[in-house]
Amino acid sequence: MSTVEIKQIIVPILSSDGAGVKLKRSIGVEPNYFDPFLMLDEFGSDNKDDYVGGFPPHPHRGIETVTYMLQGEFEHEDSTGAKGIMSSGDVQWMKTGSGIIHSEMPAMSEGRLHGFQLWINMPAKLKMNKPDYIYIDSDKISIHKDDEKQIKIIAGKFENSEGPVKGHNVEPVYFDVELNKDKQFNFKLQSTHNTFIYLINGEIKIGTKNHDQVKDSNLILLEKGEDLNVRAKSKSKFLLISGKPINEEIARGGPFVMNTKAEILQAVQDYHNGTFVK
Repeated sequence: MSTVEIKQIIVPILSSDGAGVKLKRSIGVEPNYFDPFLMLDEFGSDNKDDYVGGFPPHPHRGIETVTYMLQGEFEHEDSTGAKGIMSSGDVQWMKTGSGIIHSEMPAMSEGRLHGFQLWINMPAKLKMNKPDYIYIDSDKISIHKDDEKQIKIIAGKFENSEGPVKGHNVEPVYFDVELNKDKQFNFKLQSTHNTFIYLINGEIKIGTKNHDQVKDSNLILLEKGEDLNVRAKSKSKFLLISGKPINEEIARGGPFVMNTKAEILQAVQDYHNGTFVK
């Protein structure tokens, strides 16, 4: 058995995307790619001016986007005709495949907006598949709760609770963990997977080795291993996300992620000549 230790601690950079939505970006900067994860953004503000512009219509090809709303409401609309509102606690898991044009706009004019968007790469054999969605309402997410912790299970399994995302090619784990002070979270990972923790708030210790203080809004890349132990030095909330590497060359071009530069140029051409949406 191998105890999981910290590989790297990354402080997210302040950035903006869409029509000026302020966010904290960790994956997608350095590291640029943590196979199969391409990007991780945390968006959150009490100031409507930081998010009211939203994400107007824009294209994607070759990736999956996973949006998890902690607080607030977003209205989603896309080129397949799908439309709906994501509310606090909801998840939208979108497989963009061959191409989709979508928008995500705040369905609120004031109040707190807080959430995450994760980009997951798709293997070459799936990149040109038809776009697909998994919509997960908050009340459909399994929750494990005891005196020490609460775990919302979006993907993967914890003890007898299993998330709604199943049969996925990267065998993902996606947990939202709330851990009380001085309590522990223990979980057995797959040693083949790349895993990270995103600490939302609080202070935690991971593994057995001493490391820099880990508090609030930090990305923690983990060494590969099986036995994960997290202890809360204060009441803490974090995301645990893990997935099997795809191990393919990638080419990136803004909202497109393919395997070759030629495929990126084709995506750009398809978008500009109106044949992007199949």
